[in-house]
Amino acid sequence: MALFEDMLNRHLEAFATMRGLGPDLARAAGLAVEALASGGKLMICGNGGSAGDCQHFASEITGRYSTNRRPLAALALTTDSSALTLIANDFSFAEIFSRQVEALGRRGDVLVAVSTSGNSENILRALEVASRLGIASIGLLGKGGGQAAGLATVPLVVPSDANSVIQEAHVFLEHALCAHIEDGLRAVGFI
Repeated sequence: MALFEDMLNRHLEAFATMRGLGPDLARAAGLAVEALASGGKLMICGNGGSAGDCQHFASEITGRYSTNRRPLAALALTTDSSALTLIANDFSFAEIFSRQVEALGRRGDVLVAVSTSGNSENILRALEVASRLGIASIGLLGKGGGQAAGLATVPLVVPSDANSVIQEAHVFLEHALCAHIEDGLRAVGFI
């Protein structure tokens, strides 16, 4: 019981301090709304558990989050095992996302980079390529944001150093982004 209470308290403390992310979350959602309403897409990348979150987030954008609506363009860059293994083998693991951003990304798209540390080399390279190509980016980060906080157009940094708390908060932020995106696209008559 004590372990459960400790975990719950760490979670609640982090979430209580996330109220300050509201304006940046709205800004991030605005980037996504603008991209999707103009025919662009969201490209989402992350490692490990964050890779699973990328797929979850992309599915709620292409499928639905809260209401039936037209499908929206989102792509988890974590799902093509042939591309991932070829790039990792023939180039380097550090390039598994950046090469996909370079191949698939266009000005007007948005890259969503998910990293608990903000220091994963493959995330940093993807953010650098996005910036070079004029692609806006959203960073879902933790542990102070790491180097990715300085590269993302809008960094959303969860105020925690615990990976599990950061990952739980990232799922909440992804759901909040979905809600804001659907609301924003409804407001402009896109859905």
